[in-house]
Amino acid sequence: MIGPGLVRERFARGPVIGAMLALAVLLAVLAPEYGYHRDELYFRMLPPAWGYVDQPFLTPLLARTAIALFGDSVVALRVVALLCAVASLPVLALITREVGGGRRAQALTGWGMAGATLTLQFGHVLLTASLDLVVWPVVLLLAIRAVLREDGRWWIAAGAVIGVSSANKLLVVVLMLGIALGLAVCGPRAWFGSARLWWGVAIAGLLALPSVLYQAMHGWPQLAMGEALRGSNSGEVRVMMWPMLVLLVGPVLAAFWVVAIVGMFRRPQWRPLRFLAVAFALVVAFVFIGGTQFYYTAGMLGVLVAIGSAGVAQWLSSRSRRRAMVALLVVNSLGCAVAALPVLPVRTFGASGLAAVNSAAADQVGWPQYAAQVRQGAAQSGAEVIITSNYGEAGALDRFGSGGLPVVSGHVQLWHLDRSPDDAQTALIVGGQSERAPDWFDSCRRVAELDNGLGVDTEEEGEPVLVCTGPVEPWPQLWDRFRHLD
Repeated sequence: MIGPGLVRERFARGPVIGAMLALAVLLAVLAPEYGYHRDELYFRMLPPAWGYVDQPFLTPLLARTAIALFGDSVVALRVVALLCAVASLPVLALITREVGGGRRAQALTGWGMAGATLTLQFGHVLLTASLDLVVWPVVLLLAIRAVLREDGRWWIAAGAVIGVSSANKLLVVVLMLGIALGLAVCGPRAWFGSARLWWGVAIAGLLALPSVLYQAMHGWPQLAMGEALRGSNSGEVRVMMWPMLVLLVGPVLAAFWVVAIVGMFRRPQWRPLRFLAVAFALVVAFVFIGGTQFYYTAGMLGVLVAIGSAGVAQWLSSRSRRRAMVALLVVNSLGCAVAALPVLPVRTFGASGLAAVNSAAADQVGWPQYAAQVRQGAAQSGAEVIITSNYGEAGALDRFGSGGLPVVSGHVQLWHLDRSPDDAQTALIVGGQSERAPDWFDSCRRVAELDNGLGVDTEEEGEPVLVCTGPVEPWPQLWDRFRHLD
């Protein structure tokens, strides 16, 4: 027995492995489509370091490792994302098992989450969120085991995972604070007197020390980065985060996480899990107040779906209900796939209007075309350096070629890596910073306009390419004007 009235059944190996294989095949087939995401282009440019102004070191390091192992291709990068997505399914199924879910409930979790928007999207593209697909469920599985099994050793393991994952994203600290707040508000509060819980906290702090020291030694750049994101994203995030609580898993699975939260307060067996509802509320509040990225709730949504599956499975007492649920999950997965994956021909995607709501897919389109247009403009203008406005543009030129010219950017970490040669008199300015370029040079003229030719509305589409001559200040001073975090 585990907890009041909960029985831990056998792991549903067959259904979960089947879901893992199906997800792996789907992601592998679609891995080359549509092309590099802007973040993937950025990761492959970054040299190894203890940290960067906009993130810790782990995801760029994994990107470089994948390229070293499998070659410099978009598919190589996406092997990492695929593995994270596939590995998340057994972890989520184990959560379902831990709260009393049997074979049917675990199958619901495995197959349902294999088709969820967040699994498909973060499993297709290598993002820092791809690693969160595994990290957050593992942390919460360990926390659930500590509470339900009344075994403090699981807190030590949870602390180790939190500490290691701080090398990927410091957002995991919000999860840790959410668990602590949940225990303080809903209990079991006795854990605060457990040495093993505090050992877990200490281990998390020790393993996070490299990332924390980097931040301290560089003036806490992540705080500045968060403020920049809030300044540019907060209005949209505070609106979009609410429908995304449904869309990140699909409407059918959204009902599962509602079942989970309600069940924590109505089912005696799940009462020890109420701390998770408080942790979820804190994450939602953090996203709303911080206004940085609407998908930061994704890690907890998958876990709540896994818990809810145990409750939903009990409702599937008749064959007709089970058939209806299968049909609903198929429809849910198809809708999520269209929203998250490059399943449509790229021109159809552009005409569908999905680019407006799925920026992750739009950010994979057009980079070879944009790089070719910039190269042509540079060759015709006699430019000595190419200055891009963001890391996607810089990464595209790094990957697809710049015609031999140096490529620099003032965006996030790239500002620290290199700048224009001090004797350069003619620069090609690409993208949004072209608006201010005439104030920084004696003369500027437009030589091109970015156009992917595919009808997909991206951040770069329609942006000008200027050739500018005569910098009005020496480059060491002028370069500061190009620096930005948003």
